[in-house]
Amino acid sequence: MAGAAWGRRGGLALLRGALGAASRRACSSGAPVRAPSAAAQELQSSGRGRFLLEHAAPFSAFLTDSFGRQHNYLRISLTEKCNLRCQYCMPEEGVQLTPKSELLTAQEIITLARLFVKEGVEKIRLTGGEPLIRPDVVDIVGQLYKLEGLKTIAVTTNGINLTRLLPRLKEAGLNAINISLDTLVPAKFEFIVRRKGFHKVMEGIHKATELGYRPVKVNCVVMRGFNEDELLSFVDFTKDLPLDVRFIEYMPFDGNKWNFKKMVSYKEMLDTIKQRWPELEKLPCETSSTAKSFKVPHFQGQISFITSMSEHFCGSCNRLRITADGNLKVCLFGSSEVSLRDHLRSGASEEELVQIIGAAVGRKKKQHAEPVLMSLPLCRDALQNPPNSKQWGHTFSHWLTSRASLPKQTGKVLMKNKLTRQLFLPGSYPEQQRQITMGILQTQLRGCCVFQKDPDSTFDTKCLEASPVGQVSVDCQSKEASSGSEFCTRDLGSCTRVPRASDNLTHTDEEGRATMVDVGGKPDSKRIAVAGAVVRLGEKAFGMVRQNQVKKGDVLAVAQIAGIQGAKLTSQLIPLCHNIPLNHVEVSLSLDESRYAVEIRSSCQTWGRTGVEMEALTAASLAALTVYDMCKAVTHDIVIEEVKLLSKTGGQRGDFSRA
Repeated sequence: MAGAAWGRRGGLALLRGALGAASRRACSSGAPVRAPSAAAQELQSSGRGRFLLEHAAPFSAFLTDSFGRQHNYLRISLTEKCNLRCQYCMPEEGVQLTPKSELLTAQEIITLARLFVKEGVEKIRLTGGEPLIRPDVVDIVGQLYKLEGLKTIAVTTNGINLTRLLPRLKEAGLNAINISLDTLVPAKFEFIVRRKGFHKVMEGIHKATELGYRPVKVNCVVMRGFNEDELLSFVDFTKDLPLDVRFIEYMPFDGNKWNFKKMVSYKEMLDTIKQRWPELEKLPCETSSTAKSFKVPHFQGQISFITSMSEHFCGSCNRLRITADGNLKVCLFGSSEVSLRDHLRSGASEEELVQIIGAAVGRKKKQHAEPVLMSLPLCRDALQNPPNSKQWGHTFSHWLTSRASLPKQTGKVLMKNKLTRQLFLPGSYPEQQRQITMGILQTQLRGCCVFQKDPDSTFDTKCLEASPVGQVSVDCQSKEASSGSEFCTRDLGSCTRVPRASDNLTHTDEEGRATMVDVGGKPDSKRIAVAGAVVRLGEKAFGMVRQNQVKKGDVLAVAQIAGIQGAKLTSQLIPLCHNIPLNHVEVSLSLDESRYAVEIRSSCQTWGRTGVEMEALTAASLAALTVYDMCKAVTHDIVIEEVKLLSKTGGQRGDFSRA
């Protein structure tokens, strides 16, 4: 065979594992190569083998799957443990851990790593849990550094222990770092990860730049309602530091209660950033890269987007994973695993392990198992190219769908579609499919409600109109309406008379069905609302809060952030509330020693067509519930009371102030 068909260390590239270690040694010494084994002949005759022979790629057959993807990147989990409890990753109480005896030892990790490197792996990333809490992590890095052919040793860490360990890790051979950081606000950090440590992470980032790491990658999982409002701050973070801030689309994992509402798509993030920096430049990237990279001119660092949900990169995937207990996963989203630990401990030879690995890689699917809606082309298209209301606002005829029941209904619909292999929904026609599918997805994204006309009723339909992703609707919910006021739907031009709010419940129609009040004809005005709540803690818990001795952290700071987040999420929590663009939210907490209580006051302000009473009340309520949650380990004798509106200004019904 021509020299180009030979492997990285002299073995026959396409059949090196099947030929065995002896033939590789003979080849490297110039001795003749023996005839291929039965396994090699079988590989040659298979479709996968023919593909490899036709392309004659100088890479291990056993790390090349049936779609021609060459896997030269291995992620090894060093531990299941973590010293944080990030809300999108792990429940507060943690997870059930595998017994230590079932986890890979340091020697087993090096043995498997050596095997993968021999077969062509050039990059190994150490992950967790949190890899830097493993006591022998520096020694593991040092042993990996000795492996001939391994070009990159990387680590993904939450950064809590980084400052202390990084000098030793760098000396041992670590040459790439990813640090997880989802917010630049210390109190919000504590809220998201349920632990203290923001300043330690920032120290770790600066230490990495001081020690010459270029770039220092900062992983930020973007979650709607949590940190999407910090996109610009993260971009600005790259101005004076050699960072690569990587915005990661929120992804599904067992236990994190994934749904479309929390995901902010790559295109939405990019549009937001370009509004501030229209000169943003696209950077070239490698074929196997998972990131789409950009740079603001004259900034030291850059930003990237990991589009694992809206634009998956399965076609160029070059990654394999070994879990802390020794299972090989060929896909992060796949459920299939092969225990390399068991084979290793049962005395399997190197060639047998290579065969096992090759079989697993050969079974790798073309694409990862996305959530059901994302796997449908129509839904993915709707997510990437969100429609306006004219595309779908009036196509939901005969449907009365509330946010609470939507997942169940959607599940039934999609099950039927899966069986029939048709993208049809109940009571619809083919030309309606694109519009209906996008409507379902938009509803999930915003947590809003869609209400339709009863075909037997003469009552005019009120149309709920959704705005594109990344924008906020100006048609805010009304808490009041003047008698005889009318509004016209933008599509049909029809008008609906809205009854006087003081005479009727505004959120039900003439037939008693839930409906949303339209305020399209009302003028904009300044609206302010103030609400309050009281949490009685008892003497012991009150003292611990005052001294900041509660184990979960700073109760008042976390509750303040929770209240602000609650105000922003009101439309997702209260079904008939619109998403109001808030100009200002303020939540303050004070201690009342005479009652051993925390007094909460929230204030919301907007310029629009409806008030912000619900936003203020939601902020006070969420702050109160957070105080309860953080103190319940001390005592359950906690009382939340006096949740009430204190004042409001603006609107047709005039101002209100509680005596």
